[in-house]
Amino acid sequence: MELGLKDKVVLITGGSKGIGLACARAFAAEGAKVAIASRSQKNLDSAREALAKEGIEVFAVAADLTQADHAQAMAAATEKALGPVDVLVNSAGAAKRHSLDQYDAHAWHHGMDAKFFPYVNAMDAVRDGMIARKRGAIVNIVGTGGKRAQPTHLAGGAANAALMLVTVGMANALGKHGVRLNVINPASTYTGRVKQALELEAKDKNISEDEALKRLEAAIPMGRYGQPEEVAAVAVFLASERASYVSGAVIPMDGAALPII
Repeated sequence: MELGLKDKVVLITGGSKGIGLACARAFAAEGAKVAIASRSQKNLDSAREALAKEGIEVFAVAADLTQADHAQAMAAATEKALGPVDVLVNSAGAAKRHSLDQYDAHAWHHGMDAKFFPYVNAMDAVRDGMIARKRGAIVNIVGTGGKRAQPTHLAGGAANAALMLVTVGMANALGKHGVRLNVINPASTYTGRVKQALELEAKDKNISEDEALKRLEAAIPMGRYGQPEEVAAVAVFLASERASYVSGAVIPMDGAALPII
């Protein structure tokens, strides 16, 4: 299927690991020109090396996206290297979890700085260019914590909920300019972060990691965690010409774990 992404410039925040890195591979496979961003230069170097071994060349830029000026510099560097940004995929950041007695001003601010502001700053950095060119697609990868309140994830969940609202609101406002925005809502996806959580779960319960994985996957109707490549495939579709009339959508990817509309 022709997706119309060949030679499109795709900027992926959080592109050095996990879902973001899977997105880099998926867009590159469609012939796009890919830039990846991360706060960590070390992670960027590792990602570029791994991709180069697969025959994939990407532009990499380090940026602390909690800072608006860093986001603007990231977009400017990408456009100087590759050309105007056609697609932005936001996949950066994850808020720390806290017990209820740990919630204070720092914890609440951290929740927004870990997820909300990096996404919003990146969107602001590419928005005017997309409006001027009358085209553009933004895909925000936002966890299901924005739909289901969890006592240990209230700050991060609030940031996720705010991002969903901003995304659909901007989709409504920018549709007349040819700019589309959508959200993907993955639940726990089998990335390095989940693997670390499994190690802790296994240690806490004094069981093997395989047994911990089986127990956690048993609670998912589809019987398994999603894979980063599966999320990336949906991101590629939403950014493509095949989704030319899809905007303001919030698409769950949780294996039917949350039976909510």
